[in-house]
Amino acid sequence: MCPRIHLTPRLAMVAAMVPEEAKLADIGTDHAYLPAALVEAGRISDAIAADLRSGPLDRARQTVLEQGLEGEIELRLCDGLSGIGPQEVDTVVIAGMGGETIAAILEAAPWTREQNTRLILQPMSSMDDLRRWLAANGYAIEREDLAREGETLYTAWSVRAGEMSPLTPGQIVAGMNTPHPLRGAWLDLWMGKVQRAREGLERSSREAAAGRKQELKELYEELVSMKKEWEQWQ
Repeated sequence: MCPRIHLTPRLAMVAAMVPEEAKLADIGTDHAYLPAALVEAGRISDAIAADLRSGPLDRARQTVLEQGLEGEIELRLCDGLSGIGPQEVDTVVIAGMGGETIAAILEAAPWTREQNTRLILQPMSSMDDLRRWLAANGYAIEREDLAREGETLYTAWSVRAGEMSPLTPGQIVAGMNTPHPLRGAWLDLWMGKVQRAREGLERSSREAAAGRKQELKELYEELVSMKKEWEQWQ
């Protein structure tokens, strides 16, 4: 048996959101490091590790065998949640995917909303689109966290069925403001993205760009205000 799994900061952030004794499904599991670490730590008794492709699922099978976790982690080859029954889980992790892919997986599994399954989502892109989709489809973000891995910042969300409070443009792209130690760097990241988009539009002479320029100007100003609020908390 190999030494216990050591999770990267990104996956450790996700793992910290999984409740004790959860009936877990890890979607897009790849090496199955997350469910393996949670089982080894005694946080959960068993889990389903699912992936769309046989290659990643083979890597997950290797992890399960090396860690001696046969019978504690079940492997499933399926697209999203298509091969998992609502009665089998109460917590679903979807990590390391784009926001649009995460939304598509949830759209195909409305039971996650109907039975108020806890969702732990770690989008890698299109975070604003995913927030909008969640709000429009009966889900609410209860908690957000941040982690740094190398030079890259990651976010993860704990989501349940419910009504999301209206979000400002700044909250849609960067989330709710908190005193989190990495929040300042996260806001800097988004201010840089918005500023680059503004500079790109400045080179456009199209009238249609005028409205978008104003939207980006207001978004940038809101992000600056959020950064100042965060600095006051430090």
